[in-house]
Amino acid sequence: MPTNGYLLELQHINQVYRSGERKFIAVQDVSLTLSEGEFVCLLGPSGCGKSTLLRIITGLQQPSEGRVLYRGAPLQGVNPHATIVFQTFALFPWLTVLDNVEVALKARNVPPKLRTARALDLLDRVGLDGFEMAYPRELSGGMRQKVGFARAMAVEPELLCLDEPFSALDVLSAEALRGELLELWTSGNIPTRAILMVTHNIEEAVFMADRIVLMEKEPGRVVTEVQVELPHPRQRKSPAFLETVDQVYAALAGQTQPEHVELGVAPGETGRIRFLPNITINDLAGLLEHLAEVPDHRHDIYRLAEELRADSDHLLRLTEAAELLGFATIGQGDIALTPLGETFAEASILARKEIFATRIRRVPVFRWLTAMLRSAEGQQLKKDVIQTALELEFPPEEAGQQLEIAINWGRYAELLAYDDADEVLFLEPTGAASRSQVGQP
Repeated sequence: MPTNGYLLELQHINQVYRSGERKFIAVQDVSLTLSEGEFVCLLGPSGCGKSTLLRIITGLQQPSEGRVLYRGAPLQGVNPHATIVFQTFALFPWLTVLDNVEVALKARNVPPKLRTARALDLLDRVGLDGFEMAYPRELSGGMRQKVGFARAMAVEPELLCLDEPFSALDVLSAEALRGELLELWTSGNIPTRAILMVTHNIEEAVFMADRIVLMEKEPGRVVTEVQVELPHPRQRKSPAFLETVDQVYAALAGQTQPEHVELGVAPGETGRIRFLPNITINDLAGLLEHLAEVPDHRHDIYRLAEELRADSDHLLRLTEAAELLGFATIGQGDIALTPLGETFAEASILARKEIFATRIRRVPVFRWLTAMLRSAEGQQLKKDVIQTALELEFPPEEAGQQLEIAINWGRYAELLAYDDADEVLFLEPTGAASRSQVGQP
């Protein structure tokens, strides 16, 4: 062990991507440690840099700034003591289960007899004894992911990195595989010294990890850490488990700030641009309707996940959208309807459109978009022209997603119209845009 006691240490990691004169910060000043015997989760919304950090930790990507220390020594190139299991199974379809596991050992020049014996032993440990000669197409999703775990553990990594390994599975398969991985880990039946898992699922993190590192996006950074001091096996309905889940939700949901802080600035202005949460209006309306039916129109956010059958990442996007639009406030892990949110929940279809139109006019990104259209010839622009302008502020993929969200919100509010065939966006001359004049900037 290194003198500082850490298996892994990240020191002030920054990851910056550049495209011409543009600069996008994916990860900002991230420092964290991992000790032997720890199971740590990196938890946060999509786009907060979790997977980027895994690639940096395993040496598949070099950070723009900062240092990665492994057992006290600076990491040079690929980390030979770490391996990754991805969310997609990444098996070779033309190879048998046994051959897929042996591939990792063959790459390490392990002799044929030894690699076969080791592969068979690992397949037995993960419960795939009897399927050695099967092909991936013959296996269920959960079984294919077990092959992925066996292949990763075949090289006996000290550090096992998991990149949302259960997200591509159905609910029952994911739950079973979580339990089996924990059994292998807690029993010491795998050679791994530490596990680092990326997830956006809060309940999954609390169920599995000893410590949860919470991250935010815009840019990706560490917010805080939560120590999970619950013995295994953990009971999801126990008061201590639910209290920890509530604590994590509260940390990620944050606290409603004054409106000028919540709304952020428009593209091209100095300050933080607030991303539009990727949600549908129907889901948002469902959340507000549900809150309108509970006492005091206030609820614990963590309880909503089960009641609405929404995963934690989706639910937090919904609460963020409700907060951004002034329909709800958030504090100490609770969400409460505002009078406007209550009005929206009880309004008719047409009235909801008018309320929504009034609110999105105040959102800087949307205000910027409508100003561009208003100044364009015929009050219309090609979609790719707008996306190019957005790419001055966002990475290309994020710019595209933000534009899609803005189009969908604007069409619902009848403020925008979009010709999909010609990919032209233009201001809607009639509808909610002309019916509702309240709150225009």
